[in-house]
Amino acid sequence: MLLLCLAASTAFAQQTYLHCGTLFDAKNGKFIKEQTIVVEGDKILQVKKGYILPSKTEIKVIDLKDKTVLPGFIDMHVHIESETNNTSYINRFVNNESDTAFDAAMYARRTLLAGFTTVRDMGGSGVNVSLRDAIRDEKIPGPRIFTAEKAIGTTGGHADPTNGYRKKLMGNPGPAEGVVNSPEDGKKAVRQRYKNGADCIKITATGGVLSMAKNSQNPQFTLEEIQAIVTTANDYGMQVAAHAHGDEGMYRAVMAGVTTIEHGTLMETRTMDLMKEKKAYLVPTITAGKQVAEKAKIEGYFPDVVTPKAIEIGPQIQNTFEKAYRRGVPIAFGTDAGVFPHGLNALEFEYMVEAGMPVIEALQSASITGAKILNSSNELGQLAPGFYADIVATDYNPQKNIKTLQAISFVMKGGQIFKQD
Repeated sequence: MLLLCLAASTAFAQQTYLHCGTLFDAKNGKFIKEQTIVVEGDKILQVKKGYILPSKTEIKVIDLKDKTVLPGFIDMHVHIESETNNTSYINRFVNNESDTAFDAAMYARRTLLAGFTTVRDMGGSGVNVSLRDAIRDEKIPGPRIFTAEKAIGTTGGHADPTNGYRKKLMGNPGPAEGVVNSPEDGKKAVRQRYKNGADCIKITATGGVLSMAKNSQNPQFTLEEIQAIVTTANDYGMQVAAHAHGDEGMYRAVMAGVTTIEHGTLMETRTMDLMKEKKAYLVPTITAGKQVAEKAKIEGYFPDVVTPKAIEIGPQIQNTFEKAYRRGVPIAFGTDAGVFPHGLNALEFEYMVEAGMPVIEALQSASITGAKILNSSNELGQLAPGFYADIVATDYNPQKNIKTLQAISFVMKGGQIFKQD
């Protein structure tokens, strides 16, 4: 009996009441006035109409009556280990894993404080897996992470880690390093990612902008290779995301059954229609496109092989997003943070709205849509009973001022307060 009383007392002591002036109901796509969220432990216990006071004075009450309160944001495309700068290309030769880990911890904290309580990491060195676990175990602050561990590419492709190396360093990387050249290689690479602790798979279906290879848009996998990767990933309970700028590569990826297309820069209407048919999502990363185009104007910022690709590809992403949205392609929020400074993720909301997406749909793309793709629709993306207490607040209603999402004043993740201005 004593143990039961102690347990009940502990659970009760963990309750927090949040008085919310305006609350965003992500499921129904509407803002509701004067609500109270009751948090117990790491979950939301209740959401009640009006400003309810707890029966016990020791229960904490947080006054957010002058705030707009939203579910913690979900960014479906970040690179949490790194951040582009003018030394990025030399860092991989001089930094140790421990250097990467310290950097990643800093980026994770910055991301969380910007209101992003969950992210999908789209590839790094493998430190991302340890970072995910450290955050989960509450060793360091950061967003909830779903990671692809290392991206999978083809020899000389966008995810080949030895692109740009001199021959003596280049070697012959294979599936263990995420480089494949056949369906069988693809299966092995997926299984290696699973063994290494990945939550999902990321392939580079076309060339890319920041890799040391000249083509940014050519298809880099056969249909059969992607099909083998998707089938194997699904067998292991994982979904596949496909980086793609050129249309042919992304068309093959959608045909093969990937869940998301990242960037989608040169997407044609045939691929848009196929994505609607296959229920594949576009993760637009408009911010990354704009940022690399700006950095390309700085002489010497990127290597010579990268600069023309950044100038060509970067400015087109927002226009393609607008076309895809208007055609009815499903959209999930994603930024490619790491290509630009972590913590600026909310710029993406502004660019999405600028391109014609209503504010409510943009918010849903960063809440219920991301949760659905992550197979977490019963835990993430809503302010509702039984969901994780991932709660953020801002000073203004984003329907009136979308830039307010870039100035988050309150962050709670899993019932713990990390920011309260």
